[in-house]
Amino acid sequence: MSLGALKTLFKQTFIYGLATVLPRMLSFLLVPLYTTKGVLPSVAEYGKVSVIFSYFVLFNVVLAYGMETAFFRFFNKEEDKASVIGTSTISLVISSLGFFLIALCFQNQIANFIDIDVKYIVLVIWILLLDALVIIPFAWLRATEKPMRYAVIKITNVVINLGLNIFFLLGLKGLASDYNLFNTIYVPNFEVSYIFIANLVASAVTLLLMLSFYLKVKYTFNKSLWQTMFKYAFPVLVAGIAFSINETFDRILLKELLPEDIAETHIGMYSACYKIALFMTLFATAYRLGIEPFFFSHAKSENPQRNYARILEFFVALGSIILLSVIVFVDVLKPIIVRDEAYWEAMWVVPVILIANFCLGIYHNLSVWYKITDRTKFGAYISIIGAIITLFMNILFIQTYSYKASAIATLCAYATMMGLSYFYGRKYYPIPYNMKKILGYLGLSIGLSVLSFYQFRANYIIGISMLIVFLGIVFFSEKNQIKQLLKR
Repeated sequence: MSLGALKTLFKQTFIYGLATVLPRMLSFLLVPLYTTKGVLPSVAEYGKVSVIFSYFVLFNVVLAYGMETAFFRFFNKEEDKASVIGTSTISLVISSLGFFLIALCFQNQIANFIDIDVKYIVLVIWILLLDALVIIPFAWLRATEKPMRYAVIKITNVVINLGLNIFFLLGLKGLASDYNLFNTIYVPNFEVSYIFIANLVASAVTLLLMLSFYLKVKYTFNKSLWQTMFKYAFPVLVAGIAFSINETFDRILLKELLPEDIAETHIGMYSACYKIALFMTLFATAYRLGIEPFFFSHAKSENPQRNYARILEFFVALGSIILLSVIVFVDVLKPIIVRDEAYWEAMWVVPVILIANFCLGIYHNLSVWYKITDRTKFGAYISIIGAIITLFMNILFIQTYSYKASAIATLCAYATMMGLSYFYGRKYYPIPYNMKKILGYLGLSIGLSVLSFYQFRANYIIGISMLIVFLGIVFFSEKNQIKQLLKR
């Protein structure tokens, strides 16, 4: 892989990663706020919020229906890029508005079906609409390599959402007691609604900042192109739904399968400790956003498989360092991220979820083969298998093992998806991965992490020694490439 290409990849990964990590960091930063005693009435209330956000993930996937990935593919493939932009934009706008109107009409039925208060459902419907309307504008910014604008808008969304959460949950009550002006907007026991109002305002501002895109678009709809794009996108939609089941459906199943008196409390504990594993999710997401446009734009370059192989090696090396670092210092991070000891009972899941998300990140890197070769149906098949594993293991074991079953199910699903993608990729688009090095990094980091957490937890002499040894191994293995990058 040329140093110029690698430098471009890292630059885009850093900017897109920062812009996407920060919104993800929002949920990470809000955990200390939500888990501080007195902010939310109980652990169960945080569980309620977590369940609603689980539905967010599912419906965001449905409303995007794979069109973002299809946009990248056809924007780089088609000569008439204006037609790609116009067709995908019209498609998303019509489908989003259609969903919005239908959902509002049936808001009471939806609330009864999923057992969530209708006042939250209305806010969720509005947020889903606003978020859907910026899917193609954000994809266009990434495809046309405008990372700074992308980053500024994403960061603005985070700042508004975080600021309003702090204002509503920490400041408003005190202001209302001191100033009559704030009594008009302060409502007692309204904490969960305030969380979604903050999200709604941030989403509305984001759409306003992206309105210039809608003013520039040539609104021409190419039916033939749309059919081809949708054919490409549909397996991505199926894969996305399956992925959302893997990522968040365990909270919904915990709510349905555990006794009512403990369900939301267990969900709250599990969701809070799950966030400690977000370091890996943030890294994997940033890396994926940086490499996805890179995969498509370099598909026709000379020997792209060699570049893809090196990309995975870098990912596994960096991911292994993150995995071991978080595990070694997990008890330092715990009181910073999850403030209330009432949540700490679920700390057992942290290493399991970290390793699971690491496997997911590797899977996303391996998935280049079916995206480049237009075999997106394999992504759907693999994700469906992962979803079946998730559902089966959760349904079978939740009543006995509660959230521990959910964590293990997530790991089994993502590890299986990773293995299947590698197996089929060798057949349809062989990439010369250095499996000896990749498996060496992966096996050693997981082994040391398990030892550190379950045998030497909070023993920082042993833990830090393990980390230093591993860092030394990675450095000496990659030192030539690192020196060349630093020199550039």
